[in-house]
Amino acid sequence: MNISLVGRQVEFTEPIKEYMNNSVDTLGKYGLDIISVVLLASKQDTKSKHGVTIEMTINIAGKNTVVIKQRDDDLYAAMDIAIDRAQKALRRLHDKEVDHHRVGINEAKAENIGIADVKSASEGLEDEIIPVQLELYKPREIADVLESIKESGKQFEIFLDNEDKTRVLYKRNDGRFGLY
Repeated sequence: MNISLVGRQVEFTEPIKEYMNNSVDTLGKYGLDIISVVLLASKQDTKSKHGVTIEMTINIAGKNTVVIKQRDDDLYAAMDIAIDRAQKALRRLHDKEVDHHRVGINEAKAENIGIADVKSASEGLEDEIIPVQLELYKPREIADVLESIKESGKQFEIFLDNEDKTRVLYKRNDGRFGLY
């Protein structure tokens, strides 16, 4: 990572340079490929504005450039706040990169080899299947179905009659029953 310190109307002493370099070095902990960091410190002495402005430009490979501007009365305070904001921005980029990582189908297959063999699992389940004949498929008398509709309050019942025909016994709007 290249670090450039530029001062406009600000003279950097050795402790200030060391403090800025150490602060910028903390940005490397997010694992992003930071190409360069440019720190521009400018002093403002006008009637309405007094203090120091820090402008930090962070160039990251394959991503947008992060630009942070911070103004304060003290150079160290402005630098601390700018570094905190830069860390927050880089943490967001890092979390976005880590959380949204998509695994390709080949990698997913490679991870699951030996965990689930579908063919052997299906062969093992064949022994456990027990056929059950449902009540729907058992032949029923129309009178029995009529009694079950009256007792349960259902509107209709689908069943097989004694001739293996699918029939529907339903309640009509006039209160009588129909057979289809």
